[in-house]
Amino acid sequence: MKRPAHLVFIPSPAIGHIVSTVEIAKQLVARDDHLFITVLLITKLPAVEDDQHKYFITDNTRDSSVSSQQRISFVNLPEEAGPTTASSFSVVEDRKPLIRDAIAKLADSKATRLAGLVIDMLCTAIVDVANELGLPSYIFYTSNAASLGFMLDLQRLRDESGGKHVAELMGPAAELVVPSFACPVPARVLPGILLDKEGAESFLSHARRFRETKGILVNTFLDLEPHALRSLSDSQSQTPPVFPVGPLLNLKSNDLPQGRGGDHANQKSDIFDWLDDQPPSSVVFLCFGSMGSFVEAQVREIACALERTGFPFLWSLRQPPQEGNWIAMPKDHADPKSVLPQGFLDRTAGIGKVIGWAPQVAILAHRAIGGFVSHCGWNSTLESLWYDVPVGAWPLYAEQPLNAFELVKELGLAVDINIDAKDNQLVVNAEEIERGIRHVMKHDSDIRERVKEMSQQSKKALMDGGSSYSSLGRFIDQI
Repeated sequence: MKRPAHLVFIPSPAIGHIVSTVEIAKQLVARDDHLFITVLLITKLPAVEDDQHKYFITDNTRDSSVSSQQRISFVNLPEEAGPTTASSFSVVEDRKPLIRDAIAKLADSKATRLAGLVIDMLCTAIVDVANELGLPSYIFYTSNAASLGFMLDLQRLRDESGGKHVAELMGPAAELVVPSFACPVPARVLPGILLDKEGAESFLSHARRFRETKGILVNTFLDLEPHALRSLSDSQSQTPPVFPVGPLLNLKSNDLPQGRGGDHANQKSDIFDWLDDQPPSSVVFLCFGSMGSFVEAQVREIACALERTGFPFLWSLRQPPQEGNWIAMPKDHADPKSVLPQGFLDRTAGIGKVIGWAPQVAILAHRAIGGFVSHCGWNSTLESLWYDVPVGAWPLYAEQPLNAFELVKELGLAVDINIDAKDNQLVVNAEEIERGIRHVMKHDSDIRERVKEMSQQSKKALMDGGSSYSSLGRFIDQI
């Protein structure tokens, strides 16, 4: 009798990547009763020690829908002494021996057959482990298909040019034409790491390893990115099979765990009591992800813009971490008045609410939310589409400007507030913010109509017979 298949997932040590990994694991075991999954958690990076990570994992190991008769298990890799400022790249590389040992133990199991490794897009060093153990490897790409295509094509162009600087590849127009984008991609929306020669080599080395794998799972769906997905399936792209399996969303991810009380529990109750009193689709929600925060000068411009618009608002305002500590998490302000314009909270007491930590998914699901000013992280983008909430694009770092460019220029699903942001270095003035918010909150806009249609398509994609449902089935057949 054939032993049940067993997959091992290795997510990057960041909450957004872990959330998506657990969601695809849940979908896989729900589809196949003979499939077992182990998620290896790299826990050294300080960001993983944030409450949001710990409670997310605790809740999901407790949740019967996740454990699915104990067919999903979580393994925390042993802690190692080392520098706390290491990048996620070096953290994974340093832990290769630990990861190899953990996988080898699973491979020795008599109860299941190890069918392959599903490796996070930023953990490609583990492809070496798969090759050493003779196991098939797959990539889990937690972002969108357009950026995947961009990454693969830029890696190919650099290799063919002998390692030219990205700026040299773009030429005098300072833009790049790649198959996965219908529009030329301007330099100003590239991840900053690509404009550094050493950084580009480190980052694009991941794309080079993608091509060694048996397939790439992508957190997107066909109706959202038809152009990008067609370009990736082109035989000339030399890309492994791509499986669009999204949207992968943990729609309970911001619920507080059982037994967790304190300030966050009280604040959550207060937030929803306030939202319940607001008219439908009237509130603009501002939230910039687990790593998003602003300097005081920018906070004051945002406050001025909100006051001018007169729209009811819910603003998640976080304090930046200490300068130079790139992996530290923002935290709630002890006293928001210290960074806001004098008298702002008193003047807006009737229409607005400034909060710290935000249960983002639950807020987006509320009927009162009419617009979302967002950093355009991919999970947040998919959540806003699922709940039919138009986005004002204000990317801050990493791949977010590229995501925002696709949403605004390619797909017409978001309003441009500041998609030209470069690592949050420039202060956006109140007039620009006000203009963007007014556009986001316009009730008869073409963008709102397109978002409504895409919301419906996102749900259909996961239904029996939907594009992502079928794509996941093809992946199961392959393993």
